[in-house]
Amino acid sequence: MRSSPPTAAPRPVYRWLPYLFAAGAIFWLVNLAQTGALAASPVGRGQLEQTLVNTGLTQNASALLVIYFVMVLMFEATAAGLHGAAFYGLRGMRWWGWVVAVIVAGAWSLVLIGIPVFVFLLQRGTRQAYGVH
Repeated sequence: MRSSPPTAAPRPVYRWLPYLFAAGAIFWLVNLAQTGALAASPVGRGQLEQTLVNTGLTQNASALLVIYFVMVLMFEATAAGLHGAAFYGLRGMRWWGWVVAVIVAGAWSLVLIGIPVFVFLLQRGTRQAYGVH
């Protein structure tokens, strides 16, 4: 397999980009740890189960909590992994890093935070800097 040709040093405007995704990875890893601690704690699970019962859930609150924790933990682990992949790919000026970054920024665009990053990533200069033509 051929290695990619060496590229020039990234312009200063692109140097901050990987660290934005590293911050996102840290954010999701902290959320993952908090959710994991809540799931592992009998007191935390008991409080959530009691809250569900208080809202009127009469059937098997623990099964609902298991489904909730599995879905949330999988989502947070996936988000942290994608942010980490974007960080390493962008830091190495790889095309696949740009692709992962576009996917992550597109997902963040659903909550409006990622729109400026999404627009920046789709600019011609940014695409060309990462070898995407």
